[in-house]
Amino acid sequence: MRFETPLIPAVLIRRYKRFLADCRLQDGQEITAHCANPGSMMGLAEPGMTVWLEPNDDPKKKLKYGWRLVEHADGHFTGVDTSVPNRALRAALETGEIAELATYKTVRAEVKYGANSRIDFLLQQDGLPDCYVEVKSVTLSRQPGLAEFPDSVTARGTKHLGELANMVAQGHRAIMLYLVQRSDCRRFQLAADIDPAYADAFASAQAAGVERLVLGTRITPQGVEVAGPLAAG
Repeated sequence: MRFETPLIPAVLIRRYKRFLADCRLQDGQEITAHCANPGSMMGLAEPGMTVWLEPNDDPKKKLKYGWRLVEHADGHFTGVDTSVPNRALRAALETGEIAELATYKTVRAEVKYGANSRIDFLLQQDGLPDCYVEVKSVTLSRQPGLAEFPDSVTARGTKHLGELANMVAQGHRAIMLYLVQRSDCRRFQLAADIDPAYADAFASAQAAGVERLVLGTRITPQGVEVAGPLAAG
């Protein structure tokens, strides 16, 4: 998935009200960017960080910049836009790039299921059980090379795990897919200390037959691409 508009670097001044971020452009101008991430963004919203913004000239948008990436001192990137995983994954699913799911030829997004929920992707193919795929964006890293989820308590995420387990009970296939939006991580685990209830719900869902798939990404200021599986513990 390529960004529609070339990104520009800036320095983060502050993130506030969850969806707003004040930044300083290279010419010294201070602007407010939209932050498409409702999570805690632990370790990714420190003043002085180098960030990458996507400009826009859409008259319908109040803010003319969107915050897309954090650049780390070692040259790695983290993608902070939570809408990117589904966009990147849809392209990869439709072209059969994800080996574990390549046998499914029909890809439907945002299909209603469960208790007033929508599944990120419903995959279908004649002769195969329907496959329900829930996607989570992973951006937390508290140890070098290790990505973790969640970065805050997520009652909604816990609910999704129960609904995936219900799909398995009905004879379908269900996958909890974690897309690691960090180029500096090669391993993944649940942050059970941050949300024990989510970790317990995942263990129950896995015991019920819900599959786990962890995929990495290749991230540059040009775009985000789905990469291969990462080790999960």
